[in-house]
Amino acid sequence: MAIDLSDLVPFPAETNPHIDAARIHLDRWVRQFGVIRKEASARRFARADFAWFAGRTYPTADESDLQLVGDCFAWLFLLDDQLDDGSVGRDLNQVAGIKQALAVILLGPHRPARKPAESDSAAQAPLVNALADLWWRLDGRTTSAWRHRFFRHVAAGAMAALWEAQNRVYNIVPDEDDYIQQRRHTGAIYVCMDFIDVVERIDIPVDVYESPLFQDTLKAACDVVCWTNDIFSLEKEHSLGERHNLVSVVEHHRRLTRQQAVAHVAQAIAAEVQRFVDLEPQLLQHFEAHHEPLAKYLAGMRSWMRGNFDWSSSTRRYRELEAPAEHQESGYLESNMIFPSR
Repeated sequence: MAIDLSDLVPFPAETNPHIDAARIHLDRWVRQFGVIRKEASARRFARADFAWFAGRTYPTADESDLQLVGDCFAWLFLLDDQLDDGSVGRDLNQVAGIKQALAVILLGPHRPARKPAESDSAAQAPLVNALADLWWRLDGRTTSAWRHRFFRHVAAGAMAALWEAQNRVYNIVPDEDDYIQQRRHTGAIYVCMDFIDVVERIDIPVDVYESPLFQDTLKAACDVVCWTNDIFSLEKEHSLGERHNLVSVVEHHRRLTRQQAVAHVAQAIAAEVQRFVDLEPQLLQHFEAHHEPLAKYLAGMRSWMRGNFDWSSSTRRYRELEAPAEHQESGYLESNMIFPSR
């Protein structure tokens, strides 16, 4: 790519010291819950290195929390593969079924009597059972307000996935405004930002979190992450016929060349980075009584923007392209991940 993106996210890079432990734990966890089975899946999963991604986006997490967010990353990306790369994301009934399956877990008992086990997958498909494990582990680390917010973000992601599926079925290229709003949910970036509270042991009051100033700052960080990912995942998504990408949306509606569209998105990212930088001191000054937790949350957003840039620009996940034959699944996709086999 001719455009220089090296200075796109000018925050310092940080690395968590517990990445190796998180990597070992994650490999064991995905196999324990059966979300990785095939050799092709295992090879692709290992090359993505989600533990390293977690370690760059949550550099201050302790070992246990980094293992937890690493597992959550894996779960989110494996679900994303099912929706974006396979037939599930082109079937409106199946996408609606995913929303229901997730709600059953996230709206279930406050704290199940026991931790979900691998054997539970007989009644629940692997990705659903794995979510039950993550939710059980998160429960002991979070407040009821956090869990309510987290569920709202997951539910919004499910609705956005249905929106994407409808666009695929009816061959619709969304307009820019709709895409930008929905991208924050399809990318699960609000969900990922929620983990800042967990690893930093902070509790942002509801009135602070819902304030326009906090939301504007959060949206700027989220857009930087999502649009950066869109640039680096463009070729992979193009090879699969996927048009839910800001570069593709801009290219289509503004009638730009591919290179012009990439440059346009890069400039938009730089503008959002600057908007975030400008809003930071305003947020801290406006909510001076909550300076300490807000400073930690802002640092977490900076780590997310920089860590995502470093991972997206280096991961082999977006460089090994596979365009499956029509009506066939990509070879790395596992079967019966979301709905139990009959």
